[in-house]
Amino acid sequence: MTPAVFLVILWLGVTLAAPTPDYNLDAEWEKWKRSNEKTYSPEEEEQRRALWEENVKMIKQHTVENGLWMNNFTIEMNQFCDMTDEEMRMMIDSSAPTLRKEKRVQKRNVEIPKTLDWRKDGYVTPVRRQGACGACWGFAVAGSIEGQLFKKTGKLSPLSVQNLVDCSRSFGTMGCNGGRIYNAFQYVKNNGGLEAEATYPYEAKVRNCRYRPEKSVVKVTRFLVVPRNEEALINALVNIGPIAVGIDAQHESFKKYAGGIYHEPNCKRDSPNHSMLLVGFGYEGQESEGRKYWLVKNSYGEQWGEKGYMKIPRGQNNYCGIASYAMYPVL
Repeated sequence: MTPAVFLVILWLGVTLAAPTPDYNLDAEWEKWKRSNEKTYSPEEEEQRRALWEENVKMIKQHTVENGLWMNNFTIEMNQFCDMTDEEMRMMIDSSAPTLRKEKRVQKRNVEIPKTLDWRKDGYVTPVRRQGACGACWGFAVAGSIEGQLFKKTGKLSPLSVQNLVDCSRSFGTMGCNGGRIYNAFQYVKNNGGLEAEATYPYEAKVRNCRYRPEKSVVKVTRFLVVPRNEEALINALVNIGPIAVGIDAQHESFKKYAGGIYHEPNCKRDSPNHSMLLVGFGYEGQESEGRKYWLVKNSYGEQWGEKGYMKIPRGQNNYCGIASYAMYPVL
């Protein structure tokens, strides 16, 4: 497909004539472009500016509602504010997950602490940015394996998401067009290993598979599915370590989330479409009355959310499907 044809397709869902820009926002627009390293052709800039201005207005309205105590979380301008809904959907796995007959984790009764943050114990690598590549599934899988590798060896090493993107397509993943964490785990298990980020760096695009067995740094013997309820999920998180999960993320509020415990009235429990890494839980406010949350790591970079992390309501009937599609590896 030629660049010209691609641009025509890209803007099918956008009005042909962009509205007149609000010139009072010129300085803010230029500052936002610089801080997010955005450059466009003159034709594309009109459309991107129009999308950006819509988001500016929406976020200002949300801020007003916050002042009236109508919301419990914040949103802000970030690197996604010039993107169409279709482009955002391409960054996540929009296909509904199907769990096969993989072993399920056995329920174990463990003492549940009041709070948990596996980052403090060294299980979690720094937040990374997937870019314009729908590889969230790869970051979630790599993150869960990184945690188990640290648990086993005491060494924390970022693993190669690019290895997964390039090499697991025969197992049902779709490279930068999405994928399921089940299929990615299946690849690592059957492949006999996975390289480190240091030897197979991330490129945010699909290339030919260049996996080298002699460079493998970890092997997965099996992977387990957590039963679809929050009690089982918290037991697994406490007993095992970081867990790969899926949630419903196809909402404007998710794209622009900046902090606090997330609230989205239209979030669904049975439609996970974005993979993340569950790393802990806690509560905001007084212990007896505090609002409980799950702490999840995203792959949108540190400028998104709370330095790359998000708080999702806990104990609210599997909010956004946080417990619907959870898995972890066994090394």
